[in-house]
Amino acid sequence: MSHAINPVDGTRIAFSVIDSDAGAGSPSLLLAHGSALSSAIWRGFGYVRPLRERYRLILPDLRGHGRSDKPHVPDAYAMDLIVDDVLAVLDAAATDRVHYLGYSFGARVGLSLAVRDTGRLRTLTVGGGSARAQAGTFDRLFFPGCADVLGHYGIDGFLEAWAEHLGAPVDAATQAAFRANDATALAAYMRRSDREPGIDDAALAALDVPTLAFVGSEDGERIDDTRELSRTIPGALLAVIRGYDHATTIAAAPEVLSVIEPFLAAHADDSSG
Repeated sequence: MSHAINPVDGTRIAFSVIDSDAGAGSPSLLLAHGSALSSAIWRGFGYVRPLRERYRLILPDLRGHGRSDKPHVPDAYAMDLIVDDVLAVLDAAATDRVHYLGYSFGARVGLSLAVRDTGRLRTLTVGGGSARAQAGTFDRLFFPGCADVLGHYGIDGFLEAWAEHLGAPVDAATQAAFRANDATALAAYMRRSDREPGIDDAALAALDVPTLAFVGSEDGERIDDTRELSRTIPGALLAVIRGYDHATTIAAAPEVLSVIEPFLAAHADDSSG
């Protein structure tokens, strides 16, 4: 595991690089995970083995997650700083331009990166993403007041309140994923995300990067947002993964890869270096 340093605030971002089976000169693909997860999902869900056949993989832990620094102040999770993190990772990995795949939080980061510096991207693939203002998103995904519960009562209190809201226990795998987090940092991230203003349609409409937007058919929180992205970004493709919701789509690696890999292959001519 290597580290990149954000030049603005000094936050250390952990990342790993997995060389391609195809050898030196293979195009790079950065994979950015969702909220409360880490780069470990890409191996755990089965993405690494098939993707490394053609691509050099760059796997960061986004700030507040995994082995990266976990600031406890909400403003440390401003999207501009997170984009700075990703650019620092690309520089530390000696990568000029990259294919980008992000899910949920990672998708929002990718969209912001594209608006900031499209020149660093060969392609942009966003899953379960959104460019709109994020106010209320976590309350809808989990339960009202979830960030306050997390901040005051920790992970156990959060999981207990979530189970009460669901009317059923939270599954063991999800519990384990949440318990790997720093509760104070995760609450700070949620609070700052709730204030994110989103990306202006004009900025999205000005993008000039091949884009694929995918979403689960049962993802009530993000399906409309993803459709809107595909209409707003010039030439963007839309893929709906049937039968999956926001939490389960990214775990359905065979189905997701079946739409991602042809898209990346279609842009292989712009993959050297």
